[in-house]
Amino acid sequence: MISQAAALQFILLLSYFPFHYSSEDFIFNGFKQAGNQLTLAGSTKMTTDGLLQLTDDTTGILGHAFFSSPIPMIIPNKNVSEVISFSTSFILDILTVNKAGGHGLTFAIASSKQLPGADVADYLGLLGPSNNGNISNHIFAVEFDHVKTTVLLNETNANHVGVDLNSVKSDASQNAAYYTNQNSKVEFQLESGQPIQAWINYNGTNKMLDITIAPIPIPKPSRALISYHVDLIPIFEKEMYVGFTSSTGKLASSHYIIAWSFSNEGLAQAIDLSQLPKFPHPPGTITVSRSEVIRIGLLSTVVTLTVLAILFGVSLYLWQRAKLAETIEDWEREHPHRLPYKDLYRATKGFKETEILGTGGFGHVYKGVLPKTKEMVAIKKISNNARQGMREFVAEISSLGRMKHRNLVELRGWCKRNQDLLLVYEFMTNGSLDALLFNRNKETRIILTWEQRLNILKGVASGLLYLHEEWEQQVVHRDIKSSNVLLGPDLNAKLGDFGLARLYEHGTNPHTTHVVGTLGYMAPELSYTGKATTSSDVFAFGMLVLEVVCGRRPIENDAPTDELNLLEWVRDCEVQGHLMKVVDLCIANECDNQEVEMVLKLGLVCCQSIAEVRPSVRQVIQYLNGTEQLPDDLKLVYLNPGSMSFAAQKSFPWSYGSADLSRQLFPSYGTVSVGSLQGGR
Repeated sequence: MISQAAALQFILLLSYFPFHYSSEDFIFNGFKQAGNQLTLAGSTKMTTDGLLQLTDDTTGILGHAFFSSPIPMIIPNKNVSEVISFSTSFILDILTVNKAGGHGLTFAIASSKQLPGADVADYLGLLGPSNNGNISNHIFAVEFDHVKTTVLLNETNANHVGVDLNSVKSDASQNAAYYTNQNSKVEFQLESGQPIQAWINYNGTNKMLDITIAPIPIPKPSRALISYHVDLIPIFEKEMYVGFTSSTGKLASSHYIIAWSFSNEGLAQAIDLSQLPKFPHPPGTITVSRSEVIRIGLLSTVVTLTVLAILFGVSLYLWQRAKLAETIEDWEREHPHRLPYKDLYRATKGFKETEILGTGGFGHVYKGVLPKTKEMVAIKKISNNARQGMREFVAEISSLGRMKHRNLVELRGWCKRNQDLLLVYEFMTNGSLDALLFNRNKETRIILTWEQRLNILKGVASGLLYLHEEWEQQVVHRDIKSSNVLLGPDLNAKLGDFGLARLYEHGTNPHTTHVVGTLGYMAPELSYTGKATTSSDVFAFGMLVLEVVCGRRPIENDAPTDELNLLEWVRDCEVQGHLMKVVDLCIANECDNQEVEMVLKLGLVCCQSIAEVRPSVRQVIQYLNGTEQLPDDLKLVYLNPGSMSFAAQKSFPWSYGSADLSRQLFPSYGTVSVGSLQGGR
């Protein structure tokens, strides 16, 4: 088993490398096939059995063995340099005569394979008296020393593992030992002649070095012998060499490396104990049988698979956590109604396509169930919002969250994650008005009666009045259309989708040059002013009125040429005295003709070409409720923009026949210059 801390560290090793560099990952289960992959120096040789013998029982010698190619050790292309995480595992064996030998060996990472100035005995073939302790050495080593030298190195024991930085005087050291699963420490002798496996792992992110050792066949202990926080940036250069050094002094030992695995791209490969060469043993000792090796190998395989399963589970957990992680900036906490991203992710089953309710120009809308409250909601995901600063946009949305009106879809909350903005609305069980009006499926279609349609229009107008005049700030919706009108269980209408809304203080002029909206609903002045106003919202509402009464879309490509544009068709029928011709056949026989004609004419009044002569939403509601009557001699201001110049459109040089309609209907707007009106209207 492996501790959670160690597992997390290895996961970081596995997942860390975001930059491109030449990675190295190799394993030697014995060295028979090593060939020129290793550079040997001094007394080091490869035995016929495939062992790497650093020194033999000759006194006063040293040996080196380095992987021939340099290995990248510094992450490139970073503002702040960082050491690449690395991992290594190897099996060593130290044989002595009469249990009295010396001195030891090291796993070393050095800037050069030559190690100039390296000496024997206490210096372990790594450094020498001329350069020991120099910061220019660029040497990192883990020593396995079985001789005590108190004068030179101030060592406290003759059987220790130490961390050496540019010096053979260890910065950190511990008696050779391992920890059991019961967390008890078991010491053992490095020069016992028993093969010992070592694991060395360094995490470049948190700068933690972990060193673990244990006699074979004991599996890797869950607790490291040495855990040492050290920044190797001052030690390492861009590329370094990895390998081993060893030496003998007045007493001699044979130092062997039996197998070796290394990686700078994650956890080093597990050494296969069943594939190892025959262990070295001095005469008279008991050798390990092949069946024992196989048993050890099987045990090691089981342990390895168990560890990998744990690592996979931890990795999956961390990946899921990272996927749902979010960084909340301080300013976000100032705005109310913020919901955690993980709640919205779970509510939509990970934003699955099967949960999509609809798609618009600003993103997808998903159905979801909030995990804490079990409330069904609609979640709109807007990506890459670059029209304005995210901070200002969130402030705006937070303000919209304070709106409370029976005819507005309630904004329940919001969430910002990276460049995505998620808006959470109440869920409307009957979907959009658009879906009901134009559903051609006879089995699922709900035919709206005239009374229901009129109530829907009254509800939308009531919600729009709240936006324009009754809330603390004026809101121009800018995208009123049937797909943005949502219906509750009793077909009560609510105006939704404030993704295009802008907040303005009452009495101020909106400023924008970005024309947004939906074709067929956009007021003509938007094409040259670029400014959305309450009057342009009224124009869009007028188009919605015609759409609801006529049961067709503003632009119908399959319609006859004279009926292609809904607004022009209704106007032509009104001039010709055949206004009821445009009424949806589904309600033609059950509606009040006089009431329907009034609503159609109101739609035309709202859709007049000149913004100044359109009614306010408050006046629209008065006409819908019957508290005010449309004039009998109604004359409509209609301009075909294609027949006039741009300059003429801007100056509005048209009159209204014998009566000034702007003064007659809406006195507060004043008069418009005298001119000619196309079509005699």
